Amino acid sequence: MTISTGGLLEHLSDYLALLGALALAFPIGWNRERHGNIMGVRTFPLVSVGACAYVLIAREFIGDDAPDATARIMQGLMTGIGFVGGGAILKHDDYVSGTASAASIWVVGAIGAAAGFGYWGHAIVLAILNFAVFTWFGRLKKQRPED
Repeated sequence: MTISTGGLLEHLSDYLALLGALALAFPIGWNRERHGNIMGVRTFPLVSVGACAYVLIAREFIGDDAPDATARIMQGLMTGIGFVGGGAILKHDDYVSGTASAASIWVVGAIGAAAGFGYWGHAIVLAILNFAVFTWFGRLKKQRPED
């Protein structure tokens, strides 16, 4: 099997979308890793890249003119990523942890899907909002008085 540069160049925008999905999710994963979460610098970018890849593959085979098929792809992605996020939720007696990471992994999947569809504005805003919630809202959570 030979790899022609024409094939690589033909899909260059797809490869850039995959790299963009990775780059947008990395700071979020780094934040989670830095705070000792079970999901971090590997999981978040991989979920984003995976979501982007499924969208790109679906678009390649289904096309952009099949909204029902696209909706099924998105439904499967949302369900699958929710399952991955569910693995972050841990219950200890009356205390539950990992819900923010679980929600964040779901948003990271949306970042990857947006990149796959070429909605870069959406992907960037989602990444900024996701990172901001952990950065700024985390400070608010630490400042709240104990119950």
